[in-house]
Amino acid sequence: MSMTVQTPSSRLAPKGRWFAALAAAGLAGLLAGCDSTGPLGASMGRGVAATTAPDEGTKDNLQSLSEYIRANPGDAQGYNTRGAAYARIGRYQDAIADFSQAVRIDPGNAAAFTNRGLAQRQAGNDQAAMADFTAAIQANPRHATAYIARANLLRTQNNLTAAMADLTEAIRIAPENAESFHARGLIHQRQGDHARAISDFDNAIDRNPFVAAPYEARGQSLTITGKLDAAIEDFNAALNVNNRNAEAWAGLGVAYERKGDRMKASESYNRALVVNPNSSLAREGLSRIGRV
Repeated sequence: MSMTVQTPSSRLAPKGRWFAALAAAGLAGLLAGCDSTGPLGASMGRGVAATTAPDEGTKDNLQSLSEYIRANPGDAQGYNTRGAAYARIGRYQDAIADFSQAVRIDPGNAAAFTNRGLAQRQAGNDQAAMADFTAAIQANPRHATAYIARANLLRTQNNLTAAMADLTEAIRIAPENAESFHARGLIHQRQGDHARAISDFDNAIDRNPFVAAPYEARGQSLTITGKLDAAIEDFNAALNVNNRNAEAWAGLGVAYERKGDRMKASESYNRALVVNPNSSLAREGLSRIGRV
């Protein structure tokens, strides 16, 4: 899930596990930490925008935003926008400070509460994040992003009933939001209901086909249910979006291994290890097929 960004002059919208079905094959762990991906290029492992190295454009943007804030110190959206820019480059404490100023100026600013919660999650402050997501919902009960953010946090805490309730509400409010369906699919997947999970991932991909995470997640459920050719297509689709995705390479290796193609499985596992030498799924796969 990405930060909710509203510029001063305009508004911009801006892995669980392979469970028991694969445990006997030694394939546990792929789903741990996998959440959703948002329109700012966020990989939602913790539900916050992915960090990027600050380039000259980032510095210029921050400078411009700071100049705007100096000229307009009472504009909450200026702080909200700069906070999102800080979060994108990993300056989470600066981001939290800006979002805090935004809600001091405008206590009804649901987007700033949600953004502060996302930054708090990235900083490891889950209790504060939960409070912020709830405050966002209280400020605006129709702010679907806050329900999704809170649901993702509840899921990591294994409170699946409450998470499902939040996602049901988010889908009711914003039925075209891909992230809600992806997040709900992850809950179905954790519960072992892969038919419902695949249906939700279908809905997420229909709404936004340019994000890797739902393809990867659907590929995992398809592998578990034995639909290996379709799973291979999905992992390749995820890699077409981001070929530096170690878990997608490892998932592709699992699908090829279960299909009996040891050569392609080995190639995929090794590609995973190039990206992430600590990928346990890839190492276990290579060990099983005798190609360590």
